Order: sequence, then C-alpha cells, then structure tokens
Amino acid sequence: MANDNAAAVAPGAPGLSWQTVLTGAGTPIVLMLMLVMIVLPLAPLVLDLLFTFNIALAIIVLMAAVYSSRPLDFASFPTVLLIATLLRLGLNVASTRVVLLEGTPVPPLRAG
Repeated sequence: MANDNAAAVAPGAPGLSWQTVLTGAGTPIVLMLMLVMIVLPLAPLVLDLLFTFNIALAIIVLMAAVYSSRPLDFASFPTVLLIATLLRLGLNVASTRVVLLEGTPVPPLRAG
C-alpha cells in the first residue's frame, strides 16, 4: 500500500514530513531570531514595529491570564512569559545599540 503522505515526505528522510519538522520548530526559530536581533543592528522602523508587537503581546498575555477560569486553562503561561521576557530583553539591547550607534547629540538651547 502506498504512503498517503508521499508528497509531504522530506527528501532524504523516509517517513519524516515537513509538517512534522515544522510543528516543533516555532520556539527555536523565535529564539534564534531574538539572538540575531541582539547581535545585528536593526533599523529604527523595525524596532518600532517590534516594540508595538511587544506591547500587543503583553496585553494578550494579560487578558488570557485574567480571563482563564482555571489555572490549567493557561498552562503554557510560564513558557509564554519566558519568551516575552526574552523578547523584552532583546529589544532593550537592540534599542540601546541603535541609540549608541546612530544617536545624534541634541544641540544646546540658545537663550533668547
């Protein structure tokens, strides 16, 4: 009998589909992107978008925690909190890097 997932099987890995590989790859990819964000300087527009995403994520986590009726309704809270904290730390480092590399001094005020 032929394999029903024959089109989804990765080349060189019999029986292993791309869906199986990508199912558990979300968190490691996000963590690697955070490390890249810390190492490489980002454009100010990208930082603004990431800060906006960070605030939206914080509001979503807060709403999910408040509206869960039982503790096990939000069992992934520690993992989400860890990833959100790492994102905030990465944004702090990245924004400090941008300020120190591209920040211009403010001209002094003239009396007059």
